[in-house]
Amino acid sequence: MSSRALRRLKGNPRGQEALQAGDPELETGEEEEETQTEPAKNTSRKAKKNKKQKNICNIYELINEAENETDKNCEVEAPAEEHVESKLDPDNQEKEKSDNEESEKQEETREIEKSSVSVKASKKKKKKKNKKTTAGDAQEEGCTDDIDSILETIENQNGLSYRNECSRNADTRPILYVEHRNLNPETELKRYFGARAVLGDQSRPRQRQRQFHRSTWMTTLKNTWPRFSKPGISMSLLETRDGVQYFTFEHSREYQQVQFKFLDAVESMDPNNIVLLLQMNPYHIDSLLQLSDVCRIQDDQEMAKDLIERALYSFECASHPVFSLTSGTSRLDYLRPENRAFYLSLYKHMMFLEKRGCPRTALEYCKLILSLDPDNDPLCMLLLLDFLSLRSREYSFLSRIYEEWEAHRNLSQLPNFAYSVGLCYYFLSQQEDLPASECTQKQQTADHLLQNALLMFPSVLMPLLEICAVEPDAAVSSHAFFGPRTQIGQPPALNELVALFVGRSHSLWKDPAVMLWLERNVKEVLQRVDANDPVVEEYEKKRKLRYQSAPRSIHRHVILSEIKEATAALPLEVTAQPVMGFDPLPPLDSVASYTRPERANRVATDESTLSLFLRSLLPNFNLQGGVRPEEDLEVAHAGRQLNQEVNRLMGAMRDMLANIQFQEPPREDNPERDEEEWD
Repeated sequence: MSSRALRRLKGNPRGQEALQAGDPELETGEEEEETQTEPAKNTSRKAKKNKKQKNICNIYELINEAENETDKNCEVEAPAEEHVESKLDPDNQEKEKSDNEESEKQEETREIEKSSVSVKASKKKKKKKNKKTTAGDAQEEGCTDDIDSILETIENQNGLSYRNECSRNADTRPILYVEHRNLNPETELKRYFGARAVLGDQSRPRQRQRQFHRSTWMTTLKNTWPRFSKPGISMSLLETRDGVQYFTFEHSREYQQVQFKFLDAVESMDPNNIVLLLQMNPYHIDSLLQLSDVCRIQDDQEMAKDLIERALYSFECASHPVFSLTSGTSRLDYLRPENRAFYLSLYKHMMFLEKRGCPRTALEYCKLILSLDPDNDPLCMLLLLDFLSLRSREYSFLSRIYEEWEAHRNLSQLPNFAYSVGLCYYFLSQQEDLPASECTQKQQTADHLLQNALLMFPSVLMPLLEICAVEPDAAVSSHAFFGPRTQIGQPPALNELVALFVGRSHSLWKDPAVMLWLERNVKEVLQRVDANDPVVEEYEKKRKLRYQSAPRSIHRHVILSEIKEATAALPLEVTAQPVMGFDPLPPLDSVASYTRPERANRVATDESTLSLFLRSLLPNFNLQGGVRPEEDLEVAHAGRQLNQEVNRLMGAMRDMLANIQFQEPPREDNPERDEEEWD
């Protein structure tokens, strides 16, 4: 049994046995120990010097060397302890001396072996280092040349996998599914210019400015806006039918009073009254919409956009917890006046985004407006959906909605869809990542769709070429099928749709490659017309039967679009009536939840004669200034007669002002004198 085990069994700590025995030979033993431990110390010092001289290149070498030192110390301490114990037992002295001699010899051999191994290991490490440095230099020279190619391959692989995942998810989602992140224009701008260029100082964390507000998706509360307080708008759930939820906005009593004041301010024809009303009620929706139009007319686009965003923020804060912007299953009835402001706020915000250069974000808002009432489509978003899809290069979405909705919505009967879907398949055929067979198939589909569009709507070609500054071929311009006869003979509703499509989408057709594709298909269409294709006569009958009169929603869309070519094609019954920016062309069968109270007659007025004359030039001028009570028939009859007489007088004054001719001053025979007088 070893000395350590005996010490542990006895319970005595190391080095205290000799003190307890009191042996006089202990001093001589200590001297011998010192003489015996001196060579061990010298060897350990030499080993330490060798360690310091080594070039340590790896962290783990220090750990191994520390372990080796502990092993050596333990081996040195063990024979010393055994030597002390041997002095206490004289019978075992000879055995211990022999054991000590053998242990010393073993230690010397071990140290020699370790030193040789360490020298060999250091040589090997130096060789490995030299090899690594040479290989590293060669790799650096090679890698610097291939960094760009490696990054491109990684991006392409990630992009393809991401596109495949997105395409799979897009196929399973509803067609009008809206993504929350795409409602934020910063997402699209970051894709174009980078996050640092878009956010700027906003990306840095700001301290001591934490303001907790409700999280919104469409807009965010700005520091420049007035302090937000509930304006009196709320949303309620009417019913749930077939998985579709029907909501409506509601106005409180206080908000209704503000709405009546707003109508009075609109009738005063003074924008300052609306500004005063907004100062008292900074989140009144209709006031924000009307003042936004005034700012836009005055070329203050930033202020106009800011007012629309404020209206959207107010709507989103008042929305129902169950109301979803993205699922496509939430409905709002446009017949209710409270819901129309939400439609118009979304539409105007979408137009600002499109002008700002964010067509992808504008497309999401277009899908959102269409999902609120896809059956009736009160703002005719189908007349705009194709344009935004092509601008944002969402060709798969446009082809998908055409395939799914063509059967029950007849999208091919709209000029914009008939031409845009053909252009969509043409762009799909030009993609490089598609196989050759699929490219030819999509090319044939694009040719077929474009030829059907030219046969169904031939009046589109010449205005489109004219606005694109392209001179048509003599064979095309002189042909009767594309001549002026087709444009003159088409119904007025079709003329309105054609003007809307050409005025909006002409920029997509200016590409030279697209023009060559259009020219090739126009020649093929002329060959089919000259060959008396029965499709030509069939499409002509359809044009005469359909498009007799456009619905009110199309007129509303044309007014909101503000495209000159389309507004010039509006019928007189639409242009004759006044159009308000907060509610353009309201439905004739509106469902009003509350009515405006009757106003008292204004017998006396403080207006001057000039202001009364200027107001009389308006088509809705009424001298009484309000609704006449039906109870007093005599007063009402007298008021009508007076109004008629004033209208006749004003008409005579207009004719007189129109027929006034200014005569030239008489000139004398001497022209030189006349010139001196005028000088």
